[in-house]
Amino acid sequence: MNRRLFLGAVGLAPLAAMAAEPLRAVASFSILGDIVRQVGGDRVAVTTIVPPNGDAHEYQPGPADARAIAAAGFVTMNGFDLDNWLARLTLSTRSKATLTVASRMVTPRTLPGSTVVDPHAWQDPSNGALYAIAIGDGLASADPAGDAVYRAAAERYAAEIMRLDASIAARFPAIPVEARRIITTHDAFGYYGARYGIEFLAAQGLSTEAEPSARAIAGLVAQIKREKVRAVFLENMTDPRLAQMLARESGAVLGGTVYSDALSAPDGPAGTYLDMLRYNTGLFVAAMGA
Repeated sequence: MNRRLFLGAVGLAPLAAMAAEPLRAVASFSILGDIVRQVGGDRVAVTTIVPPNGDAHEYQPGPADARAIAAAGFVTMNGFDLDNWLARLTLSTRSKATLTVASRMVTPRTLPGSTVVDPHAWQDPSNGALYAIAIGDGLASADPAGDAVYRAAAERYAAEIMRLDASIAARFPAIPVEARRIITTHDAFGYYGARYGIEFLAAQGLSTEAEPSARAIAGLVAQIKREKVRAVFLENMTDPRLAQMLARESGAVLGGTVYSDALSAPDGPAGTYLDMLRYNTGLFVAAMGA
């Protein structure tokens, strides 16, 4: 090789390595982390603060989380008061990362007769598609060189989510309306229920921090018996004793573990956002159609 060409190639090698370094992205919890991976692909290296099977409602960030955010070029949070700790942490670290609120295009749902916003918007897949677009926009802002790549990937993934949404919707018409009632251990499936015409009853409030009173549990047991609710589901990040007690006291079947605020481990049944929606739907359909 010509000596001048050889030296030029050697000199360019570090620059090529620098250009290939992925964008450091931080997501507040596992569901958002998966959406970032789906949209960002090989261009991003994702760190998820709250791990699989973790609880974003009660999470307390630590020094390692602060270091990850300080080094990141992109940070995303859910919003709707679920993970405000991430915004505070990003500010305290003086991070220069692009901060994207994934739910920014979502029309929030509130509890009937309340002004409290339900943060679990991803449980409606049409909102999940909006999350994908918002995250694609944020990644494009953080890494302008990948603008077209991120936006195209976000559109493709959003379309995939909506195909799954149509598939899920097709499973419920065969179930009688009066049988579409489910008990979960906290109120995380309101958006899912509104999308597919299912009534979800919960022993806890919107946050897993709330402990249900004995009176609330007794009222719920009476409602389960009165309305002949067929199944009680516990969630992967909650204490199973509550669901077990409800099933025991009411006579309803303990329907299994569903995933609401967190994914399973990668080798589990809900290792991705789409897998979570499929898995939960399978359990719900089986319980209501029993």
